[in-house]
Amino acid sequence: MDTKVAMQGFDLTAKKQIVYVRPVRVKDLPQEVRDQAGGREVLYEVARPDGEQLALTGDRDTAYFLARENDLAPVTLH
Repeated sequence: MDTKVAMQGFDLTAKKQIVYVRPVRVKDLPQEVRDQAGGREVLYEVARPDGEQLALTGDRDTAYFLARENDLAPVTLH
């Protein structure tokens, strides 16, 4: 999977919006994403509280880093 991540829909003017980080089974994702998963069984989603997906990453640490770099407050969601 390409390590470049596109961040869509972030409101960078807001103060520390909460975003949720949760594991997502690759088999539950669209075929196009599964093809790019590089053999991983799980990816990590960064999502708004309303469920809108903002990013998918290969690991939890990257998801947290990405959220913090965009002045967001990541919270784990199981």
